[in-house]
Amino acid sequence: MYRRQPPLRETPSRRDRDDACPGTLRLHMADDGALARVRIPGGLLTVRQAHALADAADQQGDGTLHLTSRGNVQLRGLGQNRGHPDACGRELANALSAIGLLPSPRHERVRNIVASPLSGRDGRGRSDVLPWVRQLDRLLCASEAAAALSGRFLFACDDGRGDVAALGADVTVIARSTSDALLRIGPDAHDETVTLPVSAQEAPRAALSAAELFLAAVRDSGTPCWRIRELPGAAALLARAVAERFAADTPRTEPEAEAEAESETEALLPAPHDAHGPTPGEHPAPAPSTRTALCVAAPLGRLTTAQWRLLANTAERDGDDRLHVTPWRSVVLPGLPGLPAPTAGDRLAELAAAGLVTGPDAPLYGVGACAGQPGCAKSRTDVRAHAAHATAATPRTDVGTRGGQPLPVYWSGCERRCGHPQSGDWVDVVATPLGYDITATRGAGPAASAPAGVRLHTAVTDPARLSAAMAAARTTEAPR
Repeated sequence: MYRRQPPLRETPSRRDRDDACPGTLRLHMADDGALARVRIPGGLLTVRQAHALADAADQQGDGTLHLTSRGNVQLRGLGQNRGHPDACGRELANALSAIGLLPSPRHERVRNIVASPLSGRDGRGRSDVLPWVRQLDRLLCASEAAAALSGRFLFACDDGRGDVAALGADVTVIARSTSDALLRIGPDAHDETVTLPVSAQEAPRAALSAAELFLAAVRDSGTPCWRIRELPGAAALLARAVAERFAADTPRTEPEAEAEAESETEALLPAPHDAHGPTPGEHPAPAPSTRTALCVAAPLGRLTTAQWRLLANTAERDGDDRLHVTPWRSVVLPGLPGLPAPTAGDRLAELAAAGLVTGPDAPLYGVGACAGQPGCAKSRTDVRAHAAHATAATPRTDVGTRGGQPLPVYWSGCERRCGHPQSGDWVDVVATPLGYDITATRGAGPAASAPAGVRLHTAVTDPARLSAAMAAARTTEAPR
Protein backbone atom coordinates (compact mmCIF):
# COMPACT_ATOMS: atom_id res chain seq x y z
CA MET A 1 0.00 0.00 0.00
CA TYR A 2 1.29 3.44 -0.94
CA ARG A 3 0.11 6.71 0.56
CA ARG A 4 -0.02 9.69 -1.73
CA GLN A 5 1.86 12.61 -0.24
CA PRO A 6 2.35 16.15 -1.52
CA PRO A 7 5.81 16.73 -3.01
CA LEU A 8 8.41 17.84 -0.51
CA ARG A 9 10.04 21.22 -0.95
CA GLU A 10 13.76 21.79 -0.67
CA THR A 11 14.82 22.55 2.89
CA PRO A 12 15.51 26.33 3.00
CA SER A 13 18.80 27.67 4.26
CA ARG A 14 16.96 30.29 6.33
CA ARG A 15 15.45 28.90 9.52
CA ASP A 16 12.48 30.86 10.82
CA ARG A 17 11.71 28.41 13.62
CA ASP A 18 13.46 26.15 16.10
CA ASP A 19 14.50 22.78 14.73
CA ALA A 20 12.12 19.93 15.47
CA CYS A 21 14.75 17.39 16.50
CA PRO A 22 13.37 15.25 19.32
CA GLY A 23 15.20 14.52 22.54
CA THR A 24 14.32 12.93 25.83
CA LEU A 25 12.61 16.04 27.19
CA ARG A 26 10.91 17.02 23.93
CA LEU A 27 9.32 13.96 22.37
CA HIS A 28 8.15 13.54 18.79
CA MET A 29 4.64 12.20 18.30
CA ALA A 30 4.60 9.47 15.66
CA ASP A 31 1.85 7.14 14.49
CA ASP A 32 3.18 4.41 16.78
CA GLY A 33 3.41 6.61 19.88
CA ALA A 34 5.95 9.09 21.17
CA LEU A 35 9.59 8.92 20.09
CA ALA A 36 12.56 9.85 22.27
CA ARG A 37 16.10 10.37 20.96
CA VAL A 38 18.78 9.74 23.58
CA ARG A 39 22.02 11.58 22.83
CA ILE A 40 25.09 9.44 23.51
CA PRO A 41 28.19 11.59 22.90
CA GLY A 42 30.71 9.57 20.94
CA GLY A 43 28.38 6.58 21.22
CA LEU A 44 30.03 5.69 24.55
CA LEU A 45 27.91 3.69 27.00
CA THR A 46 28.61 1.77 30.17
CA VAL A 47 26.97 -1.61 30.67
CA ARG A 48 24.78 -0.10 33.39
CA GLN A 49 23.58 2.62 31.04
CA ALA A 50 22.87 0.07 28.31
CA HIS A 51 20.72 -2.02 30.65
CA ALA A 52 18.83 1.10 31.72
CA LEU A 53 18.00 1.90 28.09
CA ALA A 54 16.70 -1.64 27.60
CA ASP A 55 14.56 -1.28 30.73
CA ALA A 56 13.10 1.95 29.34
CA ALA A 57 12.33 0.34 25.98
CA ASP A 58 10.60 -2.60 27.67
CA GLN A 59 8.69 -0.68 30.32
CA GLN A 60 7.70 2.45 28.39
CA GLY A 61 8.28 1.76 24.70
CA ASP A 62 7.78 -0.95 22.11
CA GLY A 63 10.63 -3.19 23.24
CA THR A 64 13.10 -2.12 20.55
CA LEU A 65 16.05 0.27 20.30
CA HIS A 66 16.75 2.10 17.06
CA LEU A 67 20.32 3.17 16.28
CA THR A 68 20.74 6.47 14.43
CA SER A 69 23.21 7.78 11.85
CA ARG A 70 24.82 9.85 14.62
CA GLY A 71 25.42 6.98 17.01
CA ASN A 72 22.44 7.82 19.20
CA VAL A 73 19.56 5.61 20.36
CA GLN A 74 15.86 6.17 19.72
CA LEU A 75 13.01 4.66 21.72
CA ARG A 76 9.64 4.37 19.96
CA GLY A 77 6.11 3.60 21.03
CA LEU A 78 6.33 5.56 24.28
CA GLY A 79 2.94 5.81 25.97
CA GLN A 80 1.29 3.20 23.76
CA ASN A 81 1.20 0.49 26.40
CA ARG A 82 1.60 2.39 29.63
CA GLY A 83 0.29 5.82 30.50
CA HIS A 84 0.33 9.16 28.71
CA PRO A 85 3.42 10.04 26.60
CA ASP A 86 4.14 13.09 28.77
CA ALA A 87 4.26 10.94 31.88
CA CYS A 88 6.49 8.45 30.08
CA GLY A 89 8.76 11.30 29.04
CA ARG A 90 9.17 12.48 32.62
CA GLU A 91 9.82 8.93 33.82
CA LEU A 92 12.38 8.42 31.06
CA ALA A 93 14.14 11.69 31.86
CA ASN A 94 14.39 10.74 35.53
CA ALA A 95 15.81 7.32 34.65
CA LEU A 96 18.40 8.79 32.28
CA SER A 97 19.43 11.43 34.80
CA ALA A 98 20.06 8.72 37.39
CA ILE A 99 22.57 6.94 35.14
CA GLY A 100 24.41 9.97 33.77
CA LEU A 101 22.79 10.16 30.33
CA LEU A 102 21.12 13.52 31.01
CA PRO A 103 23.81 15.60 32.74
CA SER A 104 22.33 18.94 31.67
CA PRO A 105 18.67 19.18 30.64
CA ARG A 106 19.30 22.52 28.88
CA HIS A 107 21.93 20.90 26.65
CA GLU A 108 20.37 17.49 26.05
CA ARG A 109 19.62 18.02 22.34
CA VAL A 110 22.98 19.65 21.49
CA ARG A 111 25.28 16.88 22.75
CA ASN A 112 25.77 15.62 19.20
CA ILE A 113 29.29 14.18 18.98
CA VAL A 114 30.45 11.33 16.76
CA ALA A 115 33.85 9.68 17.19
CA SER A 116 35.98 7.03 15.47
CA PRO A 117 34.54 3.84 17.03
CA LEU A 118 37.80 1.87 17.06
CA SER A 119 39.99 4.74 18.24
CA GLY A 120 42.69 3.47 20.58
CA ARG A 121 41.62 -0.13 19.99
CA ASP A 122 42.99 -1.43 16.69
CA GLY A 123 46.20 0.55 16.25
CA ARG A 124 45.07 2.30 13.06
CA GLY A 125 44.43 5.80 14.35
CA ARG A 126 47.04 8.46 15.05
CA SER A 127 45.78 9.08 18.57
CA ASP A 128 43.00 7.94 20.89
CA VAL A 129 40.28 10.59 20.54
CA LEU A 130 37.85 9.23 23.14
CA PRO A 131 39.25 11.62 25.79
CA TRP A 132 38.37 14.44 23.39
CA VAL A 133 34.75 13.25 23.39
CA ARG A 134 34.47 13.31 27.15
CA GLN A 135 36.13 16.71 27.45
CA LEU A 136 34.06 18.26 24.66
CA ASP A 137 30.86 16.95 26.23
CA ARG A 138 31.81 18.47 29.60
CA LEU A 139 32.62 21.78 27.93
CA LEU A 140 29.32 21.79 26.01
CA CYS A 141 27.28 21.18 29.13
CA ALA A 142 29.14 23.95 30.98
CA SER A 143 28.59 26.53 28.22
CA GLU A 144 25.56 28.78 28.57
CA ALA A 145 25.90 29.87 24.95
CA ALA A 146 26.06 26.31 23.58
CA ALA A 147 22.56 25.56 24.87
CA ALA A 148 21.28 27.65 21.93
CA LEU A 149 22.78 25.33 19.30
CA SER A 150 20.41 23.51 17.00
CA GLY A 151 19.78 19.84 17.62
CA ARG A 152 21.21 19.29 14.13
CA PHE A 153 24.60 20.88 14.81
CA LEU A 154 27.24 18.12 14.78
CA PHE A 155 30.74 17.69 16.20
CA ALA A 156 33.13 14.93 15.09
CA CYS A 157 36.31 13.57 16.70
CA ASP A 158 38.35 11.64 14.11
CA ASP A 159 41.50 9.73 15.04
CA GLY A 160 43.05 10.25 11.62
CA ARG A 161 41.52 7.33 9.76
CA GLY A 162 38.83 9.52 8.18
CA ASP A 163 35.73 7.59 9.15
CA VAL A 164 33.73 10.21 11.04
CA ALA A 165 35.50 13.08 9.27
CA ALA A 166 33.36 12.13 6.25
CA LEU A 167 30.04 12.52 8.07
CA GLY A 168 29.53 16.21 7.28
CA ALA A 169 29.96 17.55 10.81
CA ASP A 170 29.90 21.28 11.39
CA VAL A 171 33.08 21.14 13.46
CA THR A 172 35.59 18.29 13.18
CA VAL A 173 38.79 17.70 15.13
CA ILE A 174 41.23 15.33 13.43
CA ALA A 175 44.23 13.78 15.16
CA ARG A 176 47.50 14.05 13.26
CA SER A 177 49.66 12.89 16.20
CA THR A 178 49.33 12.49 19.94
CA SER A 179 50.21 16.17 20.37
CA ASP A 180 48.78 17.90 17.29
CA ALA A 181 45.40 18.10 15.63
CA LEU A 182 43.53 19.73 12.79
CA LEU A 183 40.34 21.70 13.33
CA ARG A 184 38.00 21.68 10.35
CA ILE A 185 35.14 24.16 10.30
CA GLY A 186 32.35 23.36 7.88
CA PRO A 187 31.32 20.00 6.39
CA ASP A 188 33.69 17.95 4.28
CA ALA A 189 33.68 18.67 0.53
CA HIS A 190 31.98 22.04 1.09
CA ASP A 191 33.43 24.96 -0.87
CA GLU A 192 33.79 27.13 2.23
CA THR A 193 35.31 24.54 4.58
CA VAL A 194 38.41 25.84 6.40
CA THR A 195 41.03 23.76 8.26
CA LEU A 196 43.63 25.04 10.73
CA PRO A 197 46.19 23.43 13.06
CA VAL A 198 45.62 23.29 16.82
CA SER A 199 47.28 21.45 19.67
CA ALA A 200 45.70 18.14 20.68
CA GLN A 201 45.31 19.45 24.21
CA GLU A 202 43.24 22.42 23.06
CA ALA A 203 41.26 20.62 20.35
CA PRO A 204 37.99 20.16 22.32
CA ARG A 205 38.07 23.74 23.58
CA ALA A 206 38.75 25.01 20.06
CA ALA A 207 35.80 22.99 18.74
CA LEU A 208 33.47 24.49 21.33
CA SER A 209 34.82 27.96 20.60
CA ALA A 210 33.98 27.53 16.91
CA ALA A 211 30.40 26.59 17.82
CA GLU A 212 29.98 29.54 20.20
CA LEU A 213 31.41 31.92 17.61
CA PHE A 214 28.97 30.51 15.05
CA LEU A 215 26.06 31.37 17.32
CA ALA A 216 27.39 34.91 17.68
CA ALA A 217 27.77 35.21 13.90
CA VAL A 218 24.20 34.02 13.40
CA ARG A 219 22.92 36.67 15.80
CA ASP A 220 24.97 39.37 14.09
CA SER A 221 23.75 38.34 10.63
CA GLY A 222 20.09 38.38 11.55
CA THR A 223 19.72 35.18 9.51
CA PRO A 224 18.40 32.21 11.50
CA CYS A 225 20.64 29.21 10.74
CA TRP A 226 21.01 25.77 12.23
CA ARG A 227 24.30 24.67 10.67
CA ILE A 228 27.53 26.32 9.55
CA ARG A 229 27.00 25.60 5.85
CA GLU A 230 23.81 27.67 5.95
CA LEU A 231 25.63 30.92 6.80
CA PRO A 232 27.68 32.20 3.83
CA GLY A 233 31.29 32.92 4.69
CA ALA A 234 30.94 31.58 8.22
CA ALA A 235 33.72 28.98 8.05
CA ALA A 236 36.44 31.48 7.15
CA LEU A 237 35.17 33.99 9.69
CA LEU A 238 35.10 31.41 12.47
CA ALA A 239 38.52 30.03 11.53
CA ARG A 240 40.11 33.46 11.84
CA ALA A 241 38.54 34.00 15.25
CA VAL A 242 39.50 30.53 16.52
CA ALA A 243 43.04 30.92 15.19
CA GLU A 244 43.56 34.00 17.31
CA ARG A 245 43.05 31.88 20.42
CA PHE A 246 44.02 28.32 19.60
CA ALA A 247 46.08 27.94 16.42
CA ALA A 248 49.55 26.45 16.95
CA ASP A 249 52.37 29.01 17.15
CA THR A 250 53.95 29.35 13.73
CA PRO A 251 55.99 31.96 11.84
CA ARG A 252 53.92 31.37 8.72
CA THR A 253 51.11 33.65 7.68
CA GLU A 254 47.54 32.60 8.39
CA PRO A 255 46.73 31.75 4.72
CA GLU A 256 49.89 29.64 4.51
CA ALA A 257 49.02 27.75 7.69
CA GLU A 258 45.44 27.14 6.53
CA ALA A 259 46.57 26.00 3.08
CA GLU A 260 49.06 23.56 4.60
CA ALA A 261 46.44 22.22 7.02
CA GLU A 262 43.92 21.69 4.22
CA SER A 263 46.55 19.97 2.07
CA GLU A 264 47.53 17.72 4.96
CA THR A 265 43.90 16.85 5.61
CA GLU A 266 43.45 15.77 2.00
CA ALA A 267 46.56 13.59 2.20
CA LEU A 268 45.69 12.19 5.62
CA LEU A 269 42.08 11.15 5.06
CA PRO A 270 40.50 8.84 2.49
CA ALA A 271 38.22 10.31 -0.14
CA PRO A 272 34.72 10.84 1.30
CA HIS A 273 33.22 8.19 -0.99
CA ASP A 274 35.70 5.61 0.35
CA ALA A 275 35.08 6.37 4.02
CA HIS A 276 33.06 3.87 6.01
CA GLY A 277 32.71 2.54 9.52
CA PRO A 278 34.09 -0.66 11.00
CA THR A 279 32.97 -3.86 9.32
CA PRO A 280 31.17 -6.43 11.46
CA GLY A 281 33.54 -8.99 12.97
CA GLU A 282 36.75 -9.01 14.97
CA HIS A 283 39.15 -6.05 15.18
CA PRO A 284 42.27 -7.18 17.07
CA ALA A 285 44.44 -4.78 19.04
CA PRO A 286 48.07 -4.57 17.88
CA ALA A 287 50.59 -6.97 19.42
CA PRO A 288 51.53 -7.74 22.12
CA SER A 289 47.91 -7.36 23.26
CA THR A 290 45.67 -10.38 22.73
CA ARG A 291 42.50 -8.36 23.21
CA THR A 292 40.08 -7.65 20.39
CA ALA A 293 37.04 -5.53 19.70
CA LEU A 294 33.88 -6.98 18.22
CA CYS A 295 31.67 -5.03 15.85
CA VAL A 296 28.07 -6.14 15.39
CA ALA A 297 25.52 -4.39 13.16
CA ALA A 298 21.83 -4.00 13.97
CA PRO A 299 19.52 -5.54 11.34
CA LEU A 300 17.94 -2.59 9.54
CA GLY A 301 19.24 -0.43 12.38
CA ARG A 302 16.92 -1.91 15.01
CA LEU A 303 17.61 -4.17 17.99
CA THR A 304 15.20 -5.98 20.26
CA THR A 305 15.85 -5.52 23.95
CA ALA A 306 16.89 -9.18 24.10
CA GLN A 307 19.58 -8.55 21.47
CA TRP A 308 20.66 -5.33 23.18
CA ARG A 309 20.90 -7.06 26.56
CA LEU A 310 22.97 -9.83 25.01
CA LEU A 311 25.45 -7.22 23.80
CA ALA A 312 25.55 -5.59 27.23
CA ASN A 313 26.01 -8.94 28.97
CA THR A 314 28.84 -9.86 26.59
CA ALA A 315 30.58 -6.56 27.30
CA GLU A 316 30.18 -7.12 31.04
CA ARG A 317 31.29 -10.75 31.04
CA ASP A 318 34.16 -10.66 28.57
CA GLY A 319 34.89 -7.05 27.63
CA ASP A 320 35.71 -3.86 29.50
CA ASP A 321 32.13 -3.03 30.58
CA ARG A 322 31.59 -0.61 27.70
CA LEU A 323 29.68 -0.46 24.44
CA HIS A 324 30.28 1.96 21.59
CA VAL A 325 27.29 2.77 19.35
CA THR A 326 28.53 3.82 15.90
CA PRO A 327 27.07 6.19 13.28
CA TRP A 328 26.74 3.14 10.99
CA ARG A 329 24.08 1.56 13.20
CA SER A 330 26.43 -0.94 14.72
CA VAL A 331 27.84 -1.58 18.19
CA VAL A 332 31.50 -2.11 19.11
CA LEU A 333 32.36 -4.21 22.16
CA PRO A 334 35.99 -3.48 23.10
CA GLY A 335 38.40 -5.44 25.24
CA LEU A 336 37.36 -9.04 24.59
CA PRO A 337 40.00 -11.78 24.84
CA GLY A 338 41.36 -13.33 21.69
CA LEU A 339 42.84 -16.34 23.46
CA PRO A 340 42.29 -18.50 25.43
CA ALA A 341 38.70 -19.71 25.12
CA PRO A 342 36.08 -18.43 25.19
CA THR A 343 37.41 -16.62 22.17
CA ALA A 344 35.96 -13.55 20.53
CA GLY A 345 34.94 -15.81 17.66
CA ASP A 346 32.80 -17.87 20.03
CA ARG A 347 31.04 -14.72 21.16
CA LEU A 348 30.43 -13.67 17.56
CA ALA A 349 28.78 -17.03 16.91
CA GLU A 350 26.46 -16.46 19.87
CA LEU A 351 25.58 -12.99 18.63
CA ALA A 352 24.94 -14.28 15.11
CA ALA A 353 22.60 -16.93 16.51
CA ALA A 354 20.62 -14.11 18.11
CA GLY A 355 20.02 -12.54 14.69
CA LEU A 356 22.72 -9.88 14.72
CA VAL A 357 24.91 -9.00 11.73
CA THR A 358 28.36 -10.31 12.65
CA GLY A 359 30.21 -10.40 9.33
CA PRO A 360 30.38 -8.62 5.97
CA ASP A 361 28.92 -11.67 4.24
CA ALA A 362 25.62 -11.41 6.14
CA PRO A 363 22.69 -10.58 3.80
CA LEU A 364 21.61 -7.56 5.86
CA TYR A 365 25.08 -6.05 6.11
CA GLY A 366 24.89 -2.51 4.73
CA VAL A 367 21.08 -2.49 4.47
CA GLY A 368 19.20 0.26 6.30
CA ALA A 369 15.69 1.69 6.33
CA CYS A 370 13.67 4.47 7.89
CA ALA A 371 10.78 3.69 10.27
CA GLY A 372 8.23 3.50 7.45
CA GLN A 373 4.62 2.46 7.95
CA PRO A 374 2.93 1.94 10.32
CA GLY A 375 5.11 4.09 12.60
CA CYS A 376 5.47 7.16 10.38
CA ALA A 377 2.56 9.12 8.93
CA LYS A 378 4.70 10.51 6.10
CA SER A 379 5.85 7.13 4.82
CA ARG A 380 4.10 5.80 1.74
CA THR A 381 4.63 2.12 2.56
CA ASP A 382 6.16 -0.44 4.90
CA VAL A 383 9.73 -0.02 3.69
CA ARG A 384 11.23 -2.21 6.40
CA ALA A 385 9.19 -5.22 5.33
CA HIS A 386 10.03 -4.58 1.68
CA ALA A 387 13.74 -4.16 2.47
CA ALA A 388 13.85 -7.42 4.43
CA HIS A 389 12.00 -9.32 1.70
CA ALA A 390 14.10 -7.91 -1.13
CA THR A 391 17.33 -8.62 0.73
CA ALA A 392 16.33 -12.21 1.49
CA ALA A 393 15.48 -12.73 -2.17
CA THR A 394 18.67 -11.11 -3.45
CA PRO A 395 21.44 -13.44 -4.64
CA ARG A 396 24.66 -12.92 -2.69
CA THR A 397 27.48 -11.37 -4.71
CA ASP A 398 31.09 -10.65 -3.82
CA VAL A 399 31.44 -8.11 -6.60
CA GLY A 400 31.05 -4.54 -5.44
CA THR A 401 32.64 -1.15 -5.20
CA ARG A 402 33.30 -1.01 -1.45
CA GLY A 403 36.35 -3.15 -0.75
CA GLY A 404 34.85 -6.08 -2.64
CA GLN A 405 31.50 -5.71 -0.87
CA PRO A 406 28.17 -4.55 -2.32
CA LEU A 407 27.34 -0.90 -1.77
CA PRO A 408 25.21 0.03 1.24
CA VAL A 409 21.54 0.50 0.45
CA TYR A 410 19.02 2.66 2.29
CA TRP A 411 15.25 2.40 1.94
CA SER A 412 13.11 5.50 2.51
CA GLY A 413 9.34 5.76 2.73
CA CYS A 414 9.29 9.29 1.28
CA GLU A 415 11.58 11.94 -0.20
CA ARG A 416 12.63 13.17 3.24
CA ARG A 417 15.02 10.19 3.46
CA CYS A 418 15.22 10.34 7.26
CA GLY A 419 18.36 8.67 8.57
CA HIS A 420 20.03 8.18 5.21
CA PRO A 421 23.81 7.55 5.08
CA GLN A 422 26.01 10.56 5.79
CA SER A 423 29.11 9.45 3.89
CA GLY A 424 30.37 7.23 1.12
CA ASP A 425 28.65 5.83 -1.95
CA TRP A 426 25.31 4.11 -1.41
CA VAL A 427 22.13 2.98 -3.13
CA ASP A 428 19.10 5.20 -2.55
CA VAL A 429 15.76 3.35 -2.66
CA VAL A 430 12.87 5.74 -2.11
CA ALA A 431 9.12 5.13 -2.24
CA THR A 432 7.22 7.38 -4.64
CA PRO A 433 3.48 7.48 -5.44
CA LEU A 434 4.17 5.08 -8.34
CA GLY A 435 6.63 2.67 -6.72
CA TYR A 436 10.30 2.65 -5.78
CA ASP A 437 12.99 4.76 -7.45
CA ILE A 438 16.53 3.36 -7.22
CA THR A 439 19.61 5.58 -7.55
CA ALA A 440 23.34 4.87 -7.28
CA THR A 441 24.44 7.80 -5.15
CA ARG A 442 27.75 9.50 -4.52
CA GLY A 443 27.93 11.02 -1.06
CA ALA A 444 25.09 11.80 1.30
CA GLY A 445 23.40 14.74 -0.40
CA PRO A 446 20.73 16.95 1.19
CA ALA A 447 18.22 15.01 3.23
CA ALA A 448 15.16 16.51 1.56
CA SER A 449 16.31 16.38 -2.05
CA ALA A 450 17.30 13.70 -4.48
CA PRO A 451 20.98 12.94 -3.89
CA ALA A 452 23.44 13.28 -6.75
CA GLY A 453 23.88 10.04 -8.66
CA VAL A 454 22.63 7.86 -11.48
CA ARG A 455 18.91 7.01 -11.53
CA LEU A 456 18.82 3.31 -12.36
CA HIS A 457 15.14 2.40 -12.02
CA THR A 458 11.87 4.25 -11.50
CA ALA A 459 8.43 3.22 -10.25
CA VAL A 460 9.39 -0.37 -9.43
CA THR A 461 6.54 -2.27 -7.75
CA ASP A 462 7.01 -5.94 -8.67
CA PRO A 463 8.80 -7.70 -5.75
CA ALA A 464 10.95 -9.91 -7.98
CA ARG A 465 12.03 -7.00 -10.15
CA LEU A 466 12.67 -4.90 -7.06
CA SER A 467 15.01 -7.54 -5.59
CA ALA A 468 16.91 -7.93 -8.84
CA ALA A 469 17.17 -4.17 -9.38
CA MET A 470 18.51 -3.64 -5.87
CA ALA A 471 21.10 -6.39 -6.29
CA ALA A 472 22.31 -4.86 -9.55
CA ALA A 473 22.41 -1.36 -8.07
CA ARG A 474 24.62 -2.48 -5.19
CA THR A 475 27.36 -3.38 -7.68
CA THR A 476 27.05 -0.14 -9.67
CA GLU A 477 29.71 2.48 -9.05
CA ALA A 478 28.37 5.98 -8.51
CA PRO A 479 29.69 8.68 -10.86
CA ARG A 480 32.84 10.60 -9.93
